[in-house]
Amino acid sequence: MFGEGIIKGMAVTARNFVGSYISDERLTTVQYPEERLPQKEAARNFPFLVFDGKDPHAGLRCVGCQICEKECPPQCIYITKSKDKKPDYVGKPQLYPAVFDIDISVCMSCQICVEVCPFEAIKMDTEYELSTDNRFDSLLFRKEDLAKTNEYFHKIHPTEAAEVDARLAAEKAKVEAKAKADAEAKAKTPAAAKATAVGATPLASAPTLTK
Repeated sequence: MFGEGIIKGMAVTARNFVGSYISDERLTTVQYPEERLPQKEAARNFPFLVFDGKDPHAGLRCVGCQICEKECPPQCIYITKSKDKKPDYVGKPQLYPAVFDIDISVCMSCQICVEVCPFEAIKMDTEYELSTDNRFDSLLFRKEDLAKTNEYFHKIHPTEAAEVDARLAAEKAKVEAKAKADAEAKAKTPAAAKATAVGATPLASAPTLTK
């Protein structure tokens, strides 16, 4: 029937209008910015870097492997590796990004950088109020702007953050167990060698008396 779609649309509008006087669920309009709808846990906007502890430099998970930079479709990530190393979460010396920039004006929020990162170092933020009157330098986020705590990660993505922490803790425990086993084996080797050497030493023969 001609105009059927218009009639159905008006019916939905009328139902919401009348229902808004009865149920809060029908109040589809939010008085932004005074009111804000709560963000969904799966919401994503632009990437940020996760660090553990209080120091964003010492606790930064990123090791400057540049996989995200290579895989980024719009090529909006810029990384320069450091010349020195710092310990990672298991104590292994790793490189870190001396420079880590993301051009937010180019980023398409595809999350590929998150999917390819092997160190759980980059995640998607839910912050969307990034408007600025300078579309150039103000939208180029430096490492200092991107670094956010693991507690912040837990706040915006609690389920994913808990899974990541459990996985990293398991990996760390595995590395520590292996290191402990290697140390014990190394300590036993000299002791075993010494015991073998003592057991293999010939006894001195008693002097023969002659008449």
